Amino acid sequence: MLLAPEIQASTSQNAPLKLGAERMDVITRLLKDKRVGLVVNQTSILEKEQKHLLDALLENGVNVKKVFAPEHGFRGTADAGSEINDSRDIKTGIPIISIYGKNKKPTAEQLEDLDVVVFDIQDVGARFYTYISTMHYVMEACAENQKEFIVLDRPNPNDFIDGPIREEGLESFVGVDPLPLLHGLTVGELAWMINDEGWLKSSPDTCNLKIVKMENWKHGDPYWLPVKPSPNLPNDQAIRLYPSLCFFEATNISVGRGTYFPFQVIGYPDKKYGDFSFTPVSLKGFDTNPIQKDKECFGIDLREYPYQGGLTLRFFLDFYNKAGNEQAFFFARPHWFDLLAGTKKLRYQIVRGLTEDEIRESWQPALDKYKVMRKKYLLYPDYPTK
Repeated sequence: MLLAPEIQASTSQNAPLKLGAERMDVITRLLKDKRVGLVVNQTSILEKEQKHLLDALLENGVNVKKVFAPEHGFRGTADAGSEINDSRDIKTGIPIISIYGKNKKPTAEQLEDLDVVVFDIQDVGARFYTYISTMHYVMEACAENQKEFIVLDRPNPNDFIDGPIREEGLESFVGVDPLPLLHGLTVGELAWMINDEGWLKSSPDTCNLKIVKMENWKHGDPYWLPVKPSPNLPNDQAIRLYPSLCFFEATNISVGRGTYFPFQVIGYPDKKYGDFSFTPVSLKGFDTNPIQKDKECFGIDLREYPYQGGLTLRFFLDFYNKAGNEQAFFFARPHWFDLLAGTKKLRYQIVRGLTEDEIRESWQPALDKYKVMRKKYLLYPDYPTK
């Protein structure tokens, strides 16, 4: 991993945040006379100019050959899990190659005419958010094909360390690496950890990695996303609640997909779950086939809930109890729940009736070890000590 002097960020107290993607002088120097592939989507915006990275690089004479599109596509409009097809960008004519669906990482043929791949996508800090899985697989492809890999760093809006760590045997696209549910890293720091810990399943198991750091950001700084990172995370409240509510995706309970406030409400077609009601429908730009589609759901409204972020099991345990502890009904897709959790233990603990405090206590030894490892890969000042 290289952090050359010109890539290092300067930090000035009270100065505005400068994203890795906004350090165009550094980026153009790194990409000069190189054939470039981009892993980008709708979040790859230079905030101050409100310009997409692809457009900015082309304006600066960078030879961008192709774009690799992750889940939800280049413009971020596809439903979760939908297969993305290859196409061309209407504005620039640049080829867009899907790396979501059958082909989760670039092939040797797709990388053949490139010297470097640049990753610039906004993460939300949760292990099961698939953009970091895409980053892992692209790093593997770059290692296998001797291509340089550059990360343009961005803040983590869910900048916490919490939850169970993904265990062996539960590897999936929502848990490629052995991370806690909230990993507490930027994508640049995470790429460094993946590379240095030998987690790439390639030969060699490291790639030629460079990271363009942000300026004027440190861990614990709040960050409000200027663009929704995926169709069903439309605002900061949804992003804050997402790590805690995503577990419901393995149940029959709706988290508001098919409404204009996904991941901000919870409900099921039974009045015992709460007084608030909503009806999921097919909604273009959000979800076209949501769970409990066209059925009135009853539950709770969290849009104004004063939640500061992190991970809580309070909502999940509350709904499990309201369901009458009916394991078979509630855990409609038990294996999917285990993959999201990264462990089978959490489901067993819930069924056995453990409290949130008891469950959290079981995570602590592994989290303590992870925190020690994490410190090696910090590129920015850490959380203030209490």
